[in-house]
Amino acid sequence: MRVFHILPGSVRESDAMPAQAPDTGFVWMAFGRREFELEQAALQEALHRLTGLQLVDLHVADLLNNHLPSHFDYTSQYDMLVFRRLAAGHSETDLSRPGQVLTQHIKRGGPPVLRRIDTSPVGFAVFDRVLLTVHPAGCTVLEQYATRLLSTHSAAARAAGINLPSGPADLMLRIVNQMVEGYLDLRRELTRQLDHWQAELLNPKTRFSNWSSLLDARISLHQLDEICEDQRSAIQDWIETLEGWEASGGGNDHFGGHRGLELLKVRSRDVLEHIERVVHHVRRLEQNAETAVQMHFSAQSNRANDTMRTLTALTAIFLPLNLIAGIFGMNFEFIPLLHETSGFWWAMGSMGLIAVVLSVLFWRKRYIAHSGR
Repeated sequence: MRVFHILPGSVRESDAMPAQAPDTGFVWMAFGRREFELEQAALQEALHRLTGLQLVDLHVADLLNNHLPSHFDYTSQYDMLVFRRLAAGHSETDLSRPGQVLTQHIKRGGPPVLRRIDTSPVGFAVFDRVLLTVHPAGCTVLEQYATRLLSTHSAAARAAGINLPSGPADLMLRIVNQMVEGYLDLRRELTRQLDHWQAELLNPKTRFSNWSSLLDARISLHQLDEICEDQRSAIQDWIETLEGWEASGGGNDHFGGHRGLELLKVRSRDVLEHIERVVHHVRRLEQNAETAVQMHFSAQSNRANDTMRTLTALTAIFLPLNLIAGIFGMNFEFIPLLHETSGFWWAMGSMGLIAVVLSVLFWRKRYIAHSGR
């Protein structure tokens, strides 16, 4: 458990739940999933002291569910968002379940090796003055953003224009945006892996046999597309909630005034745009993989056609020769040129002339030239 008191211009961290709500700023309480399960009673009491509210039992079950897809839900007292992170790493879930995405990691000088991408869910419960997050075990997103948050109030951070979150909702969107950017960093690796397979599929000098891994990658890309769609739906529902707050006039108090609400909408649209970039990239990779497979079979078909055309041309060349040889091999006593001294040479010369003429004719018609490429 990590507890942060985020005040205007400063951040304090403690390892104990706050006894009362701060006069200014807000509180961020981050729990591991197992720790959240064990500390439910104490956490509910702390939330009641800080906000006068408690988590709904169904939402507690959602936060404990390690296989829950990304989604958004709300009550009249707080909002809840579950978002599956896409950063590379190890997961506490069963790696054989569909939530785990398979990708390829190309070792230098070696064949592709399967590596898993962690897609464990992270839960957010957004109150007026409290943000509660539930992370999987060993979550790097929590560690990275906590380190970044603690260094935000430094002079260097202020000089760089980095500001502290204005509220729990703003902090939630910043963490979600960091999770999405974690996948955006993997685009180069995914593209390199698909390019590797495309080169193998289209290389005429090699025989591609890694079909099982390619099928796993295509299935994984499809699963990743579904995960991103769930993420996009969750963020869209969150944006619609913000618009509903603005229409009802309640967002001015709930999110720190009209300007605070507008900043949240801008940041939410930015997160949605990043997710759409992820979806676009995944679909483009799926299309590239499908196109590479189609081009592979098209190239195989073309090579088979070239081979059959060459064999057909060679057969057509030798058919007249077989005909002549068959005629002179008949069991007749009287055949022209059969009993003459020059008959053998006339037959061989005519056969050679026919072979040369047909070869030149087929070469000019490009029936043989393609096979030499």
